[in-house]
Amino acid sequence: MFKRTHNCGDLRSSEVDNKVILNGWVNKVRLHGQVVFIDLRDRYGKTQIVFDADDYDGEFEEIKKISMEDVLSVKGLVRPRIKSAINPNLSTGKIEVIVSEFIMLNESAPLPFMLDNRENAEEDLRLKYRYLELRMEELQNNLLIRHGAYQATRNYLSENQFVEVETPILMKSTPEGARDYLVPSRVHRGKFYALPQSPQIYKQILMISGYDRYFQIVKCFRDEDLRADRQPEFTQIDIEMSFVDEEDIFSHMERLTRHIFETVSKINLPDSFPRITYQEAMEIYGSDKPDLRYGLKLVDLKHYTDVSDFKAFSTVERVKGIIVKGGGKYSRKMIDELTDFIKKYKAKGLAWMKLKDSSFDGGISKFFSVELQEKMQNELDIENGDILFMVGDDSKIVLNALGHLRIEIAKREDLINKNKYCPIWVTEFPMFEYDDENERYVAMHHPFTAPRTEDINLLDTNPSKALSRGYDLTMNGYEIAGGSIRIHSTELQEQVFSLLGLSKKEAVDKFGFLVEALSYGAPPHGGIAFGFDRLVMLLADTENIRDVIAFPKTTSAASLMDESPSNVSDSQLKELGITINNSKK
Repeated sequence: MFKRTHNCGDLRSSEVDNKVILNGWVNKVRLHGQVVFIDLRDRYGKTQIVFDADDYDGEFEEIKKISMEDVLSVKGLVRPRIKSAINPNLSTGKIEVIVSEFIMLNESAPLPFMLDNRENAEEDLRLKYRYLELRMEELQNNLLIRHGAYQATRNYLSENQFVEVETPILMKSTPEGARDYLVPSRVHRGKFYALPQSPQIYKQILMISGYDRYFQIVKCFRDEDLRADRQPEFTQIDIEMSFVDEEDIFSHMERLTRHIFETVSKINLPDSFPRITYQEAMEIYGSDKPDLRYGLKLVDLKHYTDVSDFKAFSTVERVKGIIVKGGGKYSRKMIDELTDFIKKYKAKGLAWMKLKDSSFDGGISKFFSVELQEKMQNELDIENGDILFMVGDDSKIVLNALGHLRIEIAKREDLINKNKYCPIWVTEFPMFEYDDENERYVAMHHPFTAPRTEDINLLDTNPSKALSRGYDLTMNGYEIAGGSIRIHSTELQEQVFSLLGLSKKEAVDKFGFLVEALSYGAPPHGGIAFGFDRLVMLLADTENIRDVIAFPKTTSAASLMDESPSNVSDSQLKELGITINNSKK
């Protein structure tokens, strides 16, 4: 191998007539008789190199055998390209290198797919050969964005007195939410560690220990159902602060988020982020992670339908709708497609009517009197050519179905500005939601979230009405961070455990060390955790979290490249005292 003098993205016109050495991969080969043009690539860029039979002293037939993704080391002379051959899309596009010598460092096997376009191959095939896909410019750019986000995060937090502390990867299993990934202990046979779902308990203990401001960019693990924006192992920016309230958290995290977006992607976020309560978000957008890049706000319609002749809505809990500007163009086929769409979210159907010539037409319009139609036109932001969609059911189904319908319509109508970034805080989440299947309360955020001071008494009388000091930071329809002010009182923490159906023994078994730590002078504290992968996904302008992770898992939590999870030997299992039961129930 020749020792390279330059990277493949370095050379400019100022280097003309200089001898250089480049190392890299063959990106493209173009044969023109006794002249061969090759784009040589490394992670820094591409340079066109030229083998000319008139100038090359070696065996020219060997040059013609060079193929895609071969690894070359070349010596040559930099010369300017002729004017007609200049490539304005390349930083090196004004020059080329006339090769005098080369070494074939490694020949590539035939490629399972071409590397010029990711869409040329199915995702499963690309994941199997992830090391090849990672050579593509798009993914290399994504990982550079990820690197930049790491550095920006560390720089900001370090400059603001946050201390980076590593917390254990092998910890006690404390399942309360998603399932743990368990790790058997060889030394303590029959006992298990868990991989952390988050460092939540440890970072609270660090506050009790007096560290005041903590952060960690940390791997977390959750054995849960997967989707495009989830992975079984993921990365968090984990943060905790003492002697703070919500305003302190919001202020610091807004500055951190602005710093990351501006530093990494030159995106300017607003000076302050708007806020909305959980209840408001659900009522207006049908989602606790609202996308503010477009309108399509939900409207209440129950007071109209109750005085109409449409009896199907007379007994339902809620009726809400969406007004689609210009939606009068929707065909019956399109409406039927949207009806089928919302049925996936347990809605029984989708009622509708169009405004045409200042009166409603089609759908259920015949059940609404002229007077009622006039009243709706005067009170709703609806105009000729619009369509009104309506869903009636219990509140949870109505909001969920319309929230998803809102997103679907925005996509169909091309209302989403992909160059717009709209952060918003969602606050005052309920403390609990009732799990009908298990007939108990579960924590909306997690069991260490403090209730609002004014709602503490509700824990004794009506826990379902109690609101928490939990908050999420959302952007463009994604939750990018979630946190809360924590419980720092032993008594209050024990009360919350009890409401969650944990007996005193269960609470001690799972969380006794935390409860005991709280009794030794725990300061008021709170924090947040950013979903780092989702954050980078937004910075990289992609909609799949796997695009910003070097070696992701599939939606079934498998790695196609190294074929994990995999079987292990009987001797390994024996050493751990584990027997595999292969019977299917």
